[in-house]
Amino acid sequence: MQAVSEIECLYIDFDAFFASVEKQLRPEIRNLPVGVTALDSEYSSFITRCYMAKTFGIKRGMKVRDAREICPQISVQVARPDIYVKIHNLILEEIDRHVPVTKVWSIDEMECALIGRERFAAPQLAEQIRAGLAKAVGPYITPSIGLAPNQFLAKVAGDMNKPNGLTVLHPRDLPGPLLDLALTDLPGISAGMSVRLSRAGVQTVEDFWNLERKHARAIWGNIEGERMWAQLHGHKVERPETQKRMFGHSRVLTKGWNTPDKALDCLSLLTVKAAYRLRRSGYLCRSLSVALRPGDGERWSAQTSFAPCSDDQALTRHMRTLFKQGCAQFSKNARIKTVYVMLHDISKPEEISGDLFDFADEDTARSKRWGNIMTAMDGLNTKHGKAMVTMGPRTNLPGGFAGGKIAFGRVPDTEDFI
Repeated sequence: MQAVSEIECLYIDFDAFFASVEKQLRPEIRNLPVGVTALDSEYSSFITRCYMAKTFGIKRGMKVRDAREICPQISVQVARPDIYVKIHNLILEEIDRHVPVTKVWSIDEMECALIGRERFAAPQLAEQIRAGLAKAVGPYITPSIGLAPNQFLAKVAGDMNKPNGLTVLHPRDLPGPLLDLALTDLPGISAGMSVRLSRAGVQTVEDFWNLERKHARAIWGNIEGERMWAQLHGHKVERPETQKRMFGHSRVLTKGWNTPDKALDCLSLLTVKAAYRLRRSGYLCRSLSVALRPGDGERWSAQTSFAPCSDDQALTRHMRTLFKQGCAQFSKNARIKTVYVMLHDISKPEEISGDLFDFADEDTARSKRWGNIMTAMDGLNTKHGKAMVTMGPRTNLPGGFAGGKIAFGRVPDTEDFI
């Protein structure tokens, strides 16, 4: 933890990013309220909506059919993850023309560390970035920018004057501008944590500011509370780098895809996509888990372990074994609502110790052969930018782009859309 006396972080958070991209690329909907869904269905829920739609009471998670009742003129757009990733990359290129991007937090949030003269001219730099983005990417894809002594406060600042805002939280002005915020306006304080803080007598940001550092740690029950307190006070906090521990995908199944046969088709493709990401990152895995949630029952899950591998053939075989076990727990006519696959216990090949009792049996030899086949297949598919060679016919899933899901902390690569 380091005390900071100047503006050292510029944080950019784009406003209703998916909806804004759709407005930028589709002039005919620019003057309409817009909501974006994952699937083309009246029962699908909005994953985001533009600010105009918010004024009509459209909320994230609201079903399309319910939104049409309160806002008949809403324009419903099905998400296009590949397009959003392309726009994301254009954004990074433009920001890098002004100041290096230090960290990408999500597809629409990024952080820039400021040094030297950049710290004293931060507002002017922010406006230059805004103008550059409007010209290079489009004026409808607007950023809200926060300037502060650390990433935590810069993110808070970016949220204070949305949309298209610019807010400066200088160390000399703290805590003043923060005192009008709710505790849940601070990143990392959920509704549940707010209740815990309230029980400890901390009901406002001012109460949190006035805590002793060790008291904050005690409330959280770990060092994260002390880190939160330090960040709120403008200190720079260094966290250890996290390591990738798993690769996986899930999918909510629509009508027509919720039978066991169709669910297995979906889960097979998700497993192949997770295996592809595993290989691209240079890892092998030792275990795989499957989870299924029927439409009218409890979530079922199981995990299996095996010799380190990364090939589609072995991993889909293990997945199918678990899937069969799961389906046996449900009634004959059960419909499956959600499927989930995760590859665990990952490591680099050079980190794996040899097995004292490995006699190169048929399973080991088969795994090596399939590893060579996967290397050749991946090379061809990457070269041509599409799935030229696959294990059996490729299933086209509703919503498209299995493996290309955008989540906070993960921006898909171009290869994820092969």
